[in-house]
Amino acid sequence: MPAEDYSSFTNLSPFELKDKLISVASSDAQRLMLNAGRGNPNFLATLPRWAFLTLGEFSMRESERSYSYLDSGFGGLPERDGIVGRFEAFAAHQGHSKGVTFLRSALSYVKDQLGLDRDEFLVEMVGAFLGCTYPTPPRILRHVEEIVKAYLAQEMFGPITDQGEFSVFATEGGTAAMAYIFNSLTANGLIHPGDKIGIATPIFSPYLEIPVLKEYGLEIVDIRMDRTADWQLPQDEIDKLLDPAIKVFCVVNPSNPPSSKLSTTVLDQLADVVEHHRPDLIIVTDDVYGTFADDFVSLFARCPHNTLCVYSFSKFFGATGWRLGAIALHTSNIIDELLGDLPESEKTRLDTRYESLTSTPRELAFIDRLVADSRAVALNHTAGLSTPQQLQMALFALNGLMDRLGQYKTAAKQLIRQRYQTLYSSIGVTAEFEPDDVNYYSLIDLQELGRRLYGNDFENWFLSQDLGTEFLFRLAEETGVVLLPGKGFEVVDTSARVSLANLTDNEYRAIGAATRRIVDEYHDTFTATKQ
Repeated sequence: MPAEDYSSFTNLSPFELKDKLISVASSDAQRLMLNAGRGNPNFLATLPRWAFLTLGEFSMRESERSYSYLDSGFGGLPERDGIVGRFEAFAAHQGHSKGVTFLRSALSYVKDQLGLDRDEFLVEMVGAFLGCTYPTPPRILRHVEEIVKAYLAQEMFGPITDQGEFSVFATEGGTAAMAYIFNSLTANGLIHPGDKIGIATPIFSPYLEIPVLKEYGLEIVDIRMDRTADWQLPQDEIDKLLDPAIKVFCVVNPSNPPSSKLSTTVLDQLADVVEHHRPDLIIVTDDVYGTFADDFVSLFARCPHNTLCVYSFSKFFGATGWRLGAIALHTSNIIDELLGDLPESEKTRLDTRYESLTSTPRELAFIDRLVADSRAVALNHTAGLSTPQQLQMALFALNGLMDRLGQYKTAAKQLIRQRYQTLYSSIGVTAEFEPDDVNYYSLIDLQELGRRLYGNDFENWFLSQDLGTEFLFRLAEETGVVLLPGKGFEVVDTSARVSLANLTDNEYRAIGAATRRIVDEYHDTFTATKQ
């Protein structure tokens, strides 16, 4: 493809460019297309899925009990009284299946560790599987919330024991959580067109694309990570947040695509800014990759009063198709305080917006406004994530809570880190691993790779030729390998994002070899220009 054609792809989202690259990579029917562009993992948690299926069979039996005198396919609502005893009788005839073993452990766990009533828990889970009632409460089912809160506390707080009370809103994945947050901050007059939003870059591209939409009209301030310091935030970048015009700060932690968690030092520096200079700053932290990190601590734990936490179950549990996410917010938070400080005219406007929900709309917490706004307020009574989805979310969370030895987590980490090693050894360079690295993704820094392989002169030539997009199309056309451009994630250096979650070790070996071959060919061209 001629070089001049690539300019037409400059403004495409990396995920839209991916479709163009897939089309090129798929042009040869005799060749296997390797798509390492998306982060959809090719591994998943089986135990909580077996539990879902087993509970489903028990739930159907519970339903049929109500209309057992009819032979016409009728079922009814589950009965609370004696439901645990009936489950034990059911389980006794199932042998030692994985699903039964998991559910028996779950019943013990929620009673002994979370202090929940087993009958109440089980009747909620059975009803959730049947999906026969609206989600009640709409924000999240009562027992599901307690389980998800315990899971988030375990995974997000690290050694911080003073966790404080927080609430959870179950959403259709992390993507819905993002959309709801921007929508509600705008609807409630907390951000306005022309306001500034700080974004820790590089970052998942929608965080760059949403704020500049006409309905938000925000001015993005780059809070740029330092590639040479393992993608941490330097103090001079953090100091940009001292500007009171920056209303919101968004960060993906661990980062996407650099895949490094914020260090303890950076967390401390951000906490100092919030505590001593910007107590009004709203922080949105997207921690979907936190469960792949060692000793992870979220800003939700470090700056609890100021932080909205977005978490998705999609990556760690291999559940992108389930669309399971959550927004968590501490009971005491700056957003509710800012709502209380709004001008009277704004409060009156919001009184009208939420008056159909409560006689005291000014007391409506922001997390409940998120729920209402997600359904245009008027449909608040039918809001909420579907109950079967909430059931699977609870089972995923219980899987994490009950895995005391961390066997699943250890296996997931080892899997992606082995692929990281394979990729770079196949390119022919040493795979460097820093303590804060997670390796769910890797940025192949093409100019740095060129320097490591062939020196500074080749690196400078590569940069002068602006070969980043061409490299991606050559890789797709000649080898069937699809990667995403780092530029779409606000990466300054010429780079390609490769997901280490969705292909086999052998396929990453092929990607590494293909990358090296094309770089070698560029070097041949460079050498020819010097003759």
